[in-house]
Amino acid sequence: MLRTQRYRLFIEYFEAHQPNAETELNYTNPYELLIAVILSAQCTDKRINTVTPRLFERFPTPEPLAQASPDEVFTYIRSVSYPNNKAKHLVGMAKILVNDFGSTVPSDINDLQKMPGVGRKTANVIASVIFNAPAMAVDTHVFRVANRLGLTLKATTPLAVEKQLTKYLPKDKIFIAHHWLILHGRYICVARSPKCEICPISSFCKYFEANLKKLSL
Repeated sequence: MLRTQRYRLFIEYFEAHQPNAETELNYTNPYELLIAVILSAQCTDKRINTVTPRLFERFPTPEPLAQASPDEVFTYIRSVSYPNNKAKHLVGMAKILVNDFGSTVPSDINDLQKMPGVGRKTANVIASVIFNAPAMAVDTHVFRVANRLGLTLKATTPLAVEKQLTKYLPKDKIFIAHHWLILHGRYICVARSPKCEICPISSFCKYFEANLKKLSL
């Protein structure tokens, strides 16, 4: 099957079955999402959603967070992965947000990456989710699912996956395709023992095709 066919079938399926896919992180504004995404690195969205309500209540805007100490922030996020580093990142992020961007989350990916804790993936999430920009954030789910489906070819780095996906996906589908790939990887195409037997898109999955051939030998 040609890669262009896989993309067409991928888009057709998810447009029909998950037309309103969105992030599972809870937030009410760009500032809150930025915090949540920084915290979510190597941590589950479910865990982050249990931590952020009290954090958002204590630091409802960037100003009080910028004036806080990392030690205080740590007390609110101690149950997430790498809480010490993330506490420092949040305070540093807030200071730059206040001093350089007038407390407004920027839309530019390069500007976003000027803040501590904001790498390319996080910047792409903000640009995509908040601003509907044609940016593809590549986490472990996106990386795995894109390669297994055959949407990417010989893509061994997140950047390579990002470049191929943004090349072949229509611009107006990139922001939502990010969610399609994440959710499919989170619940069906899991890292260990993918649930191929219940996968609704196995008919055009390169990984499934390869495994069928192995079973037939």
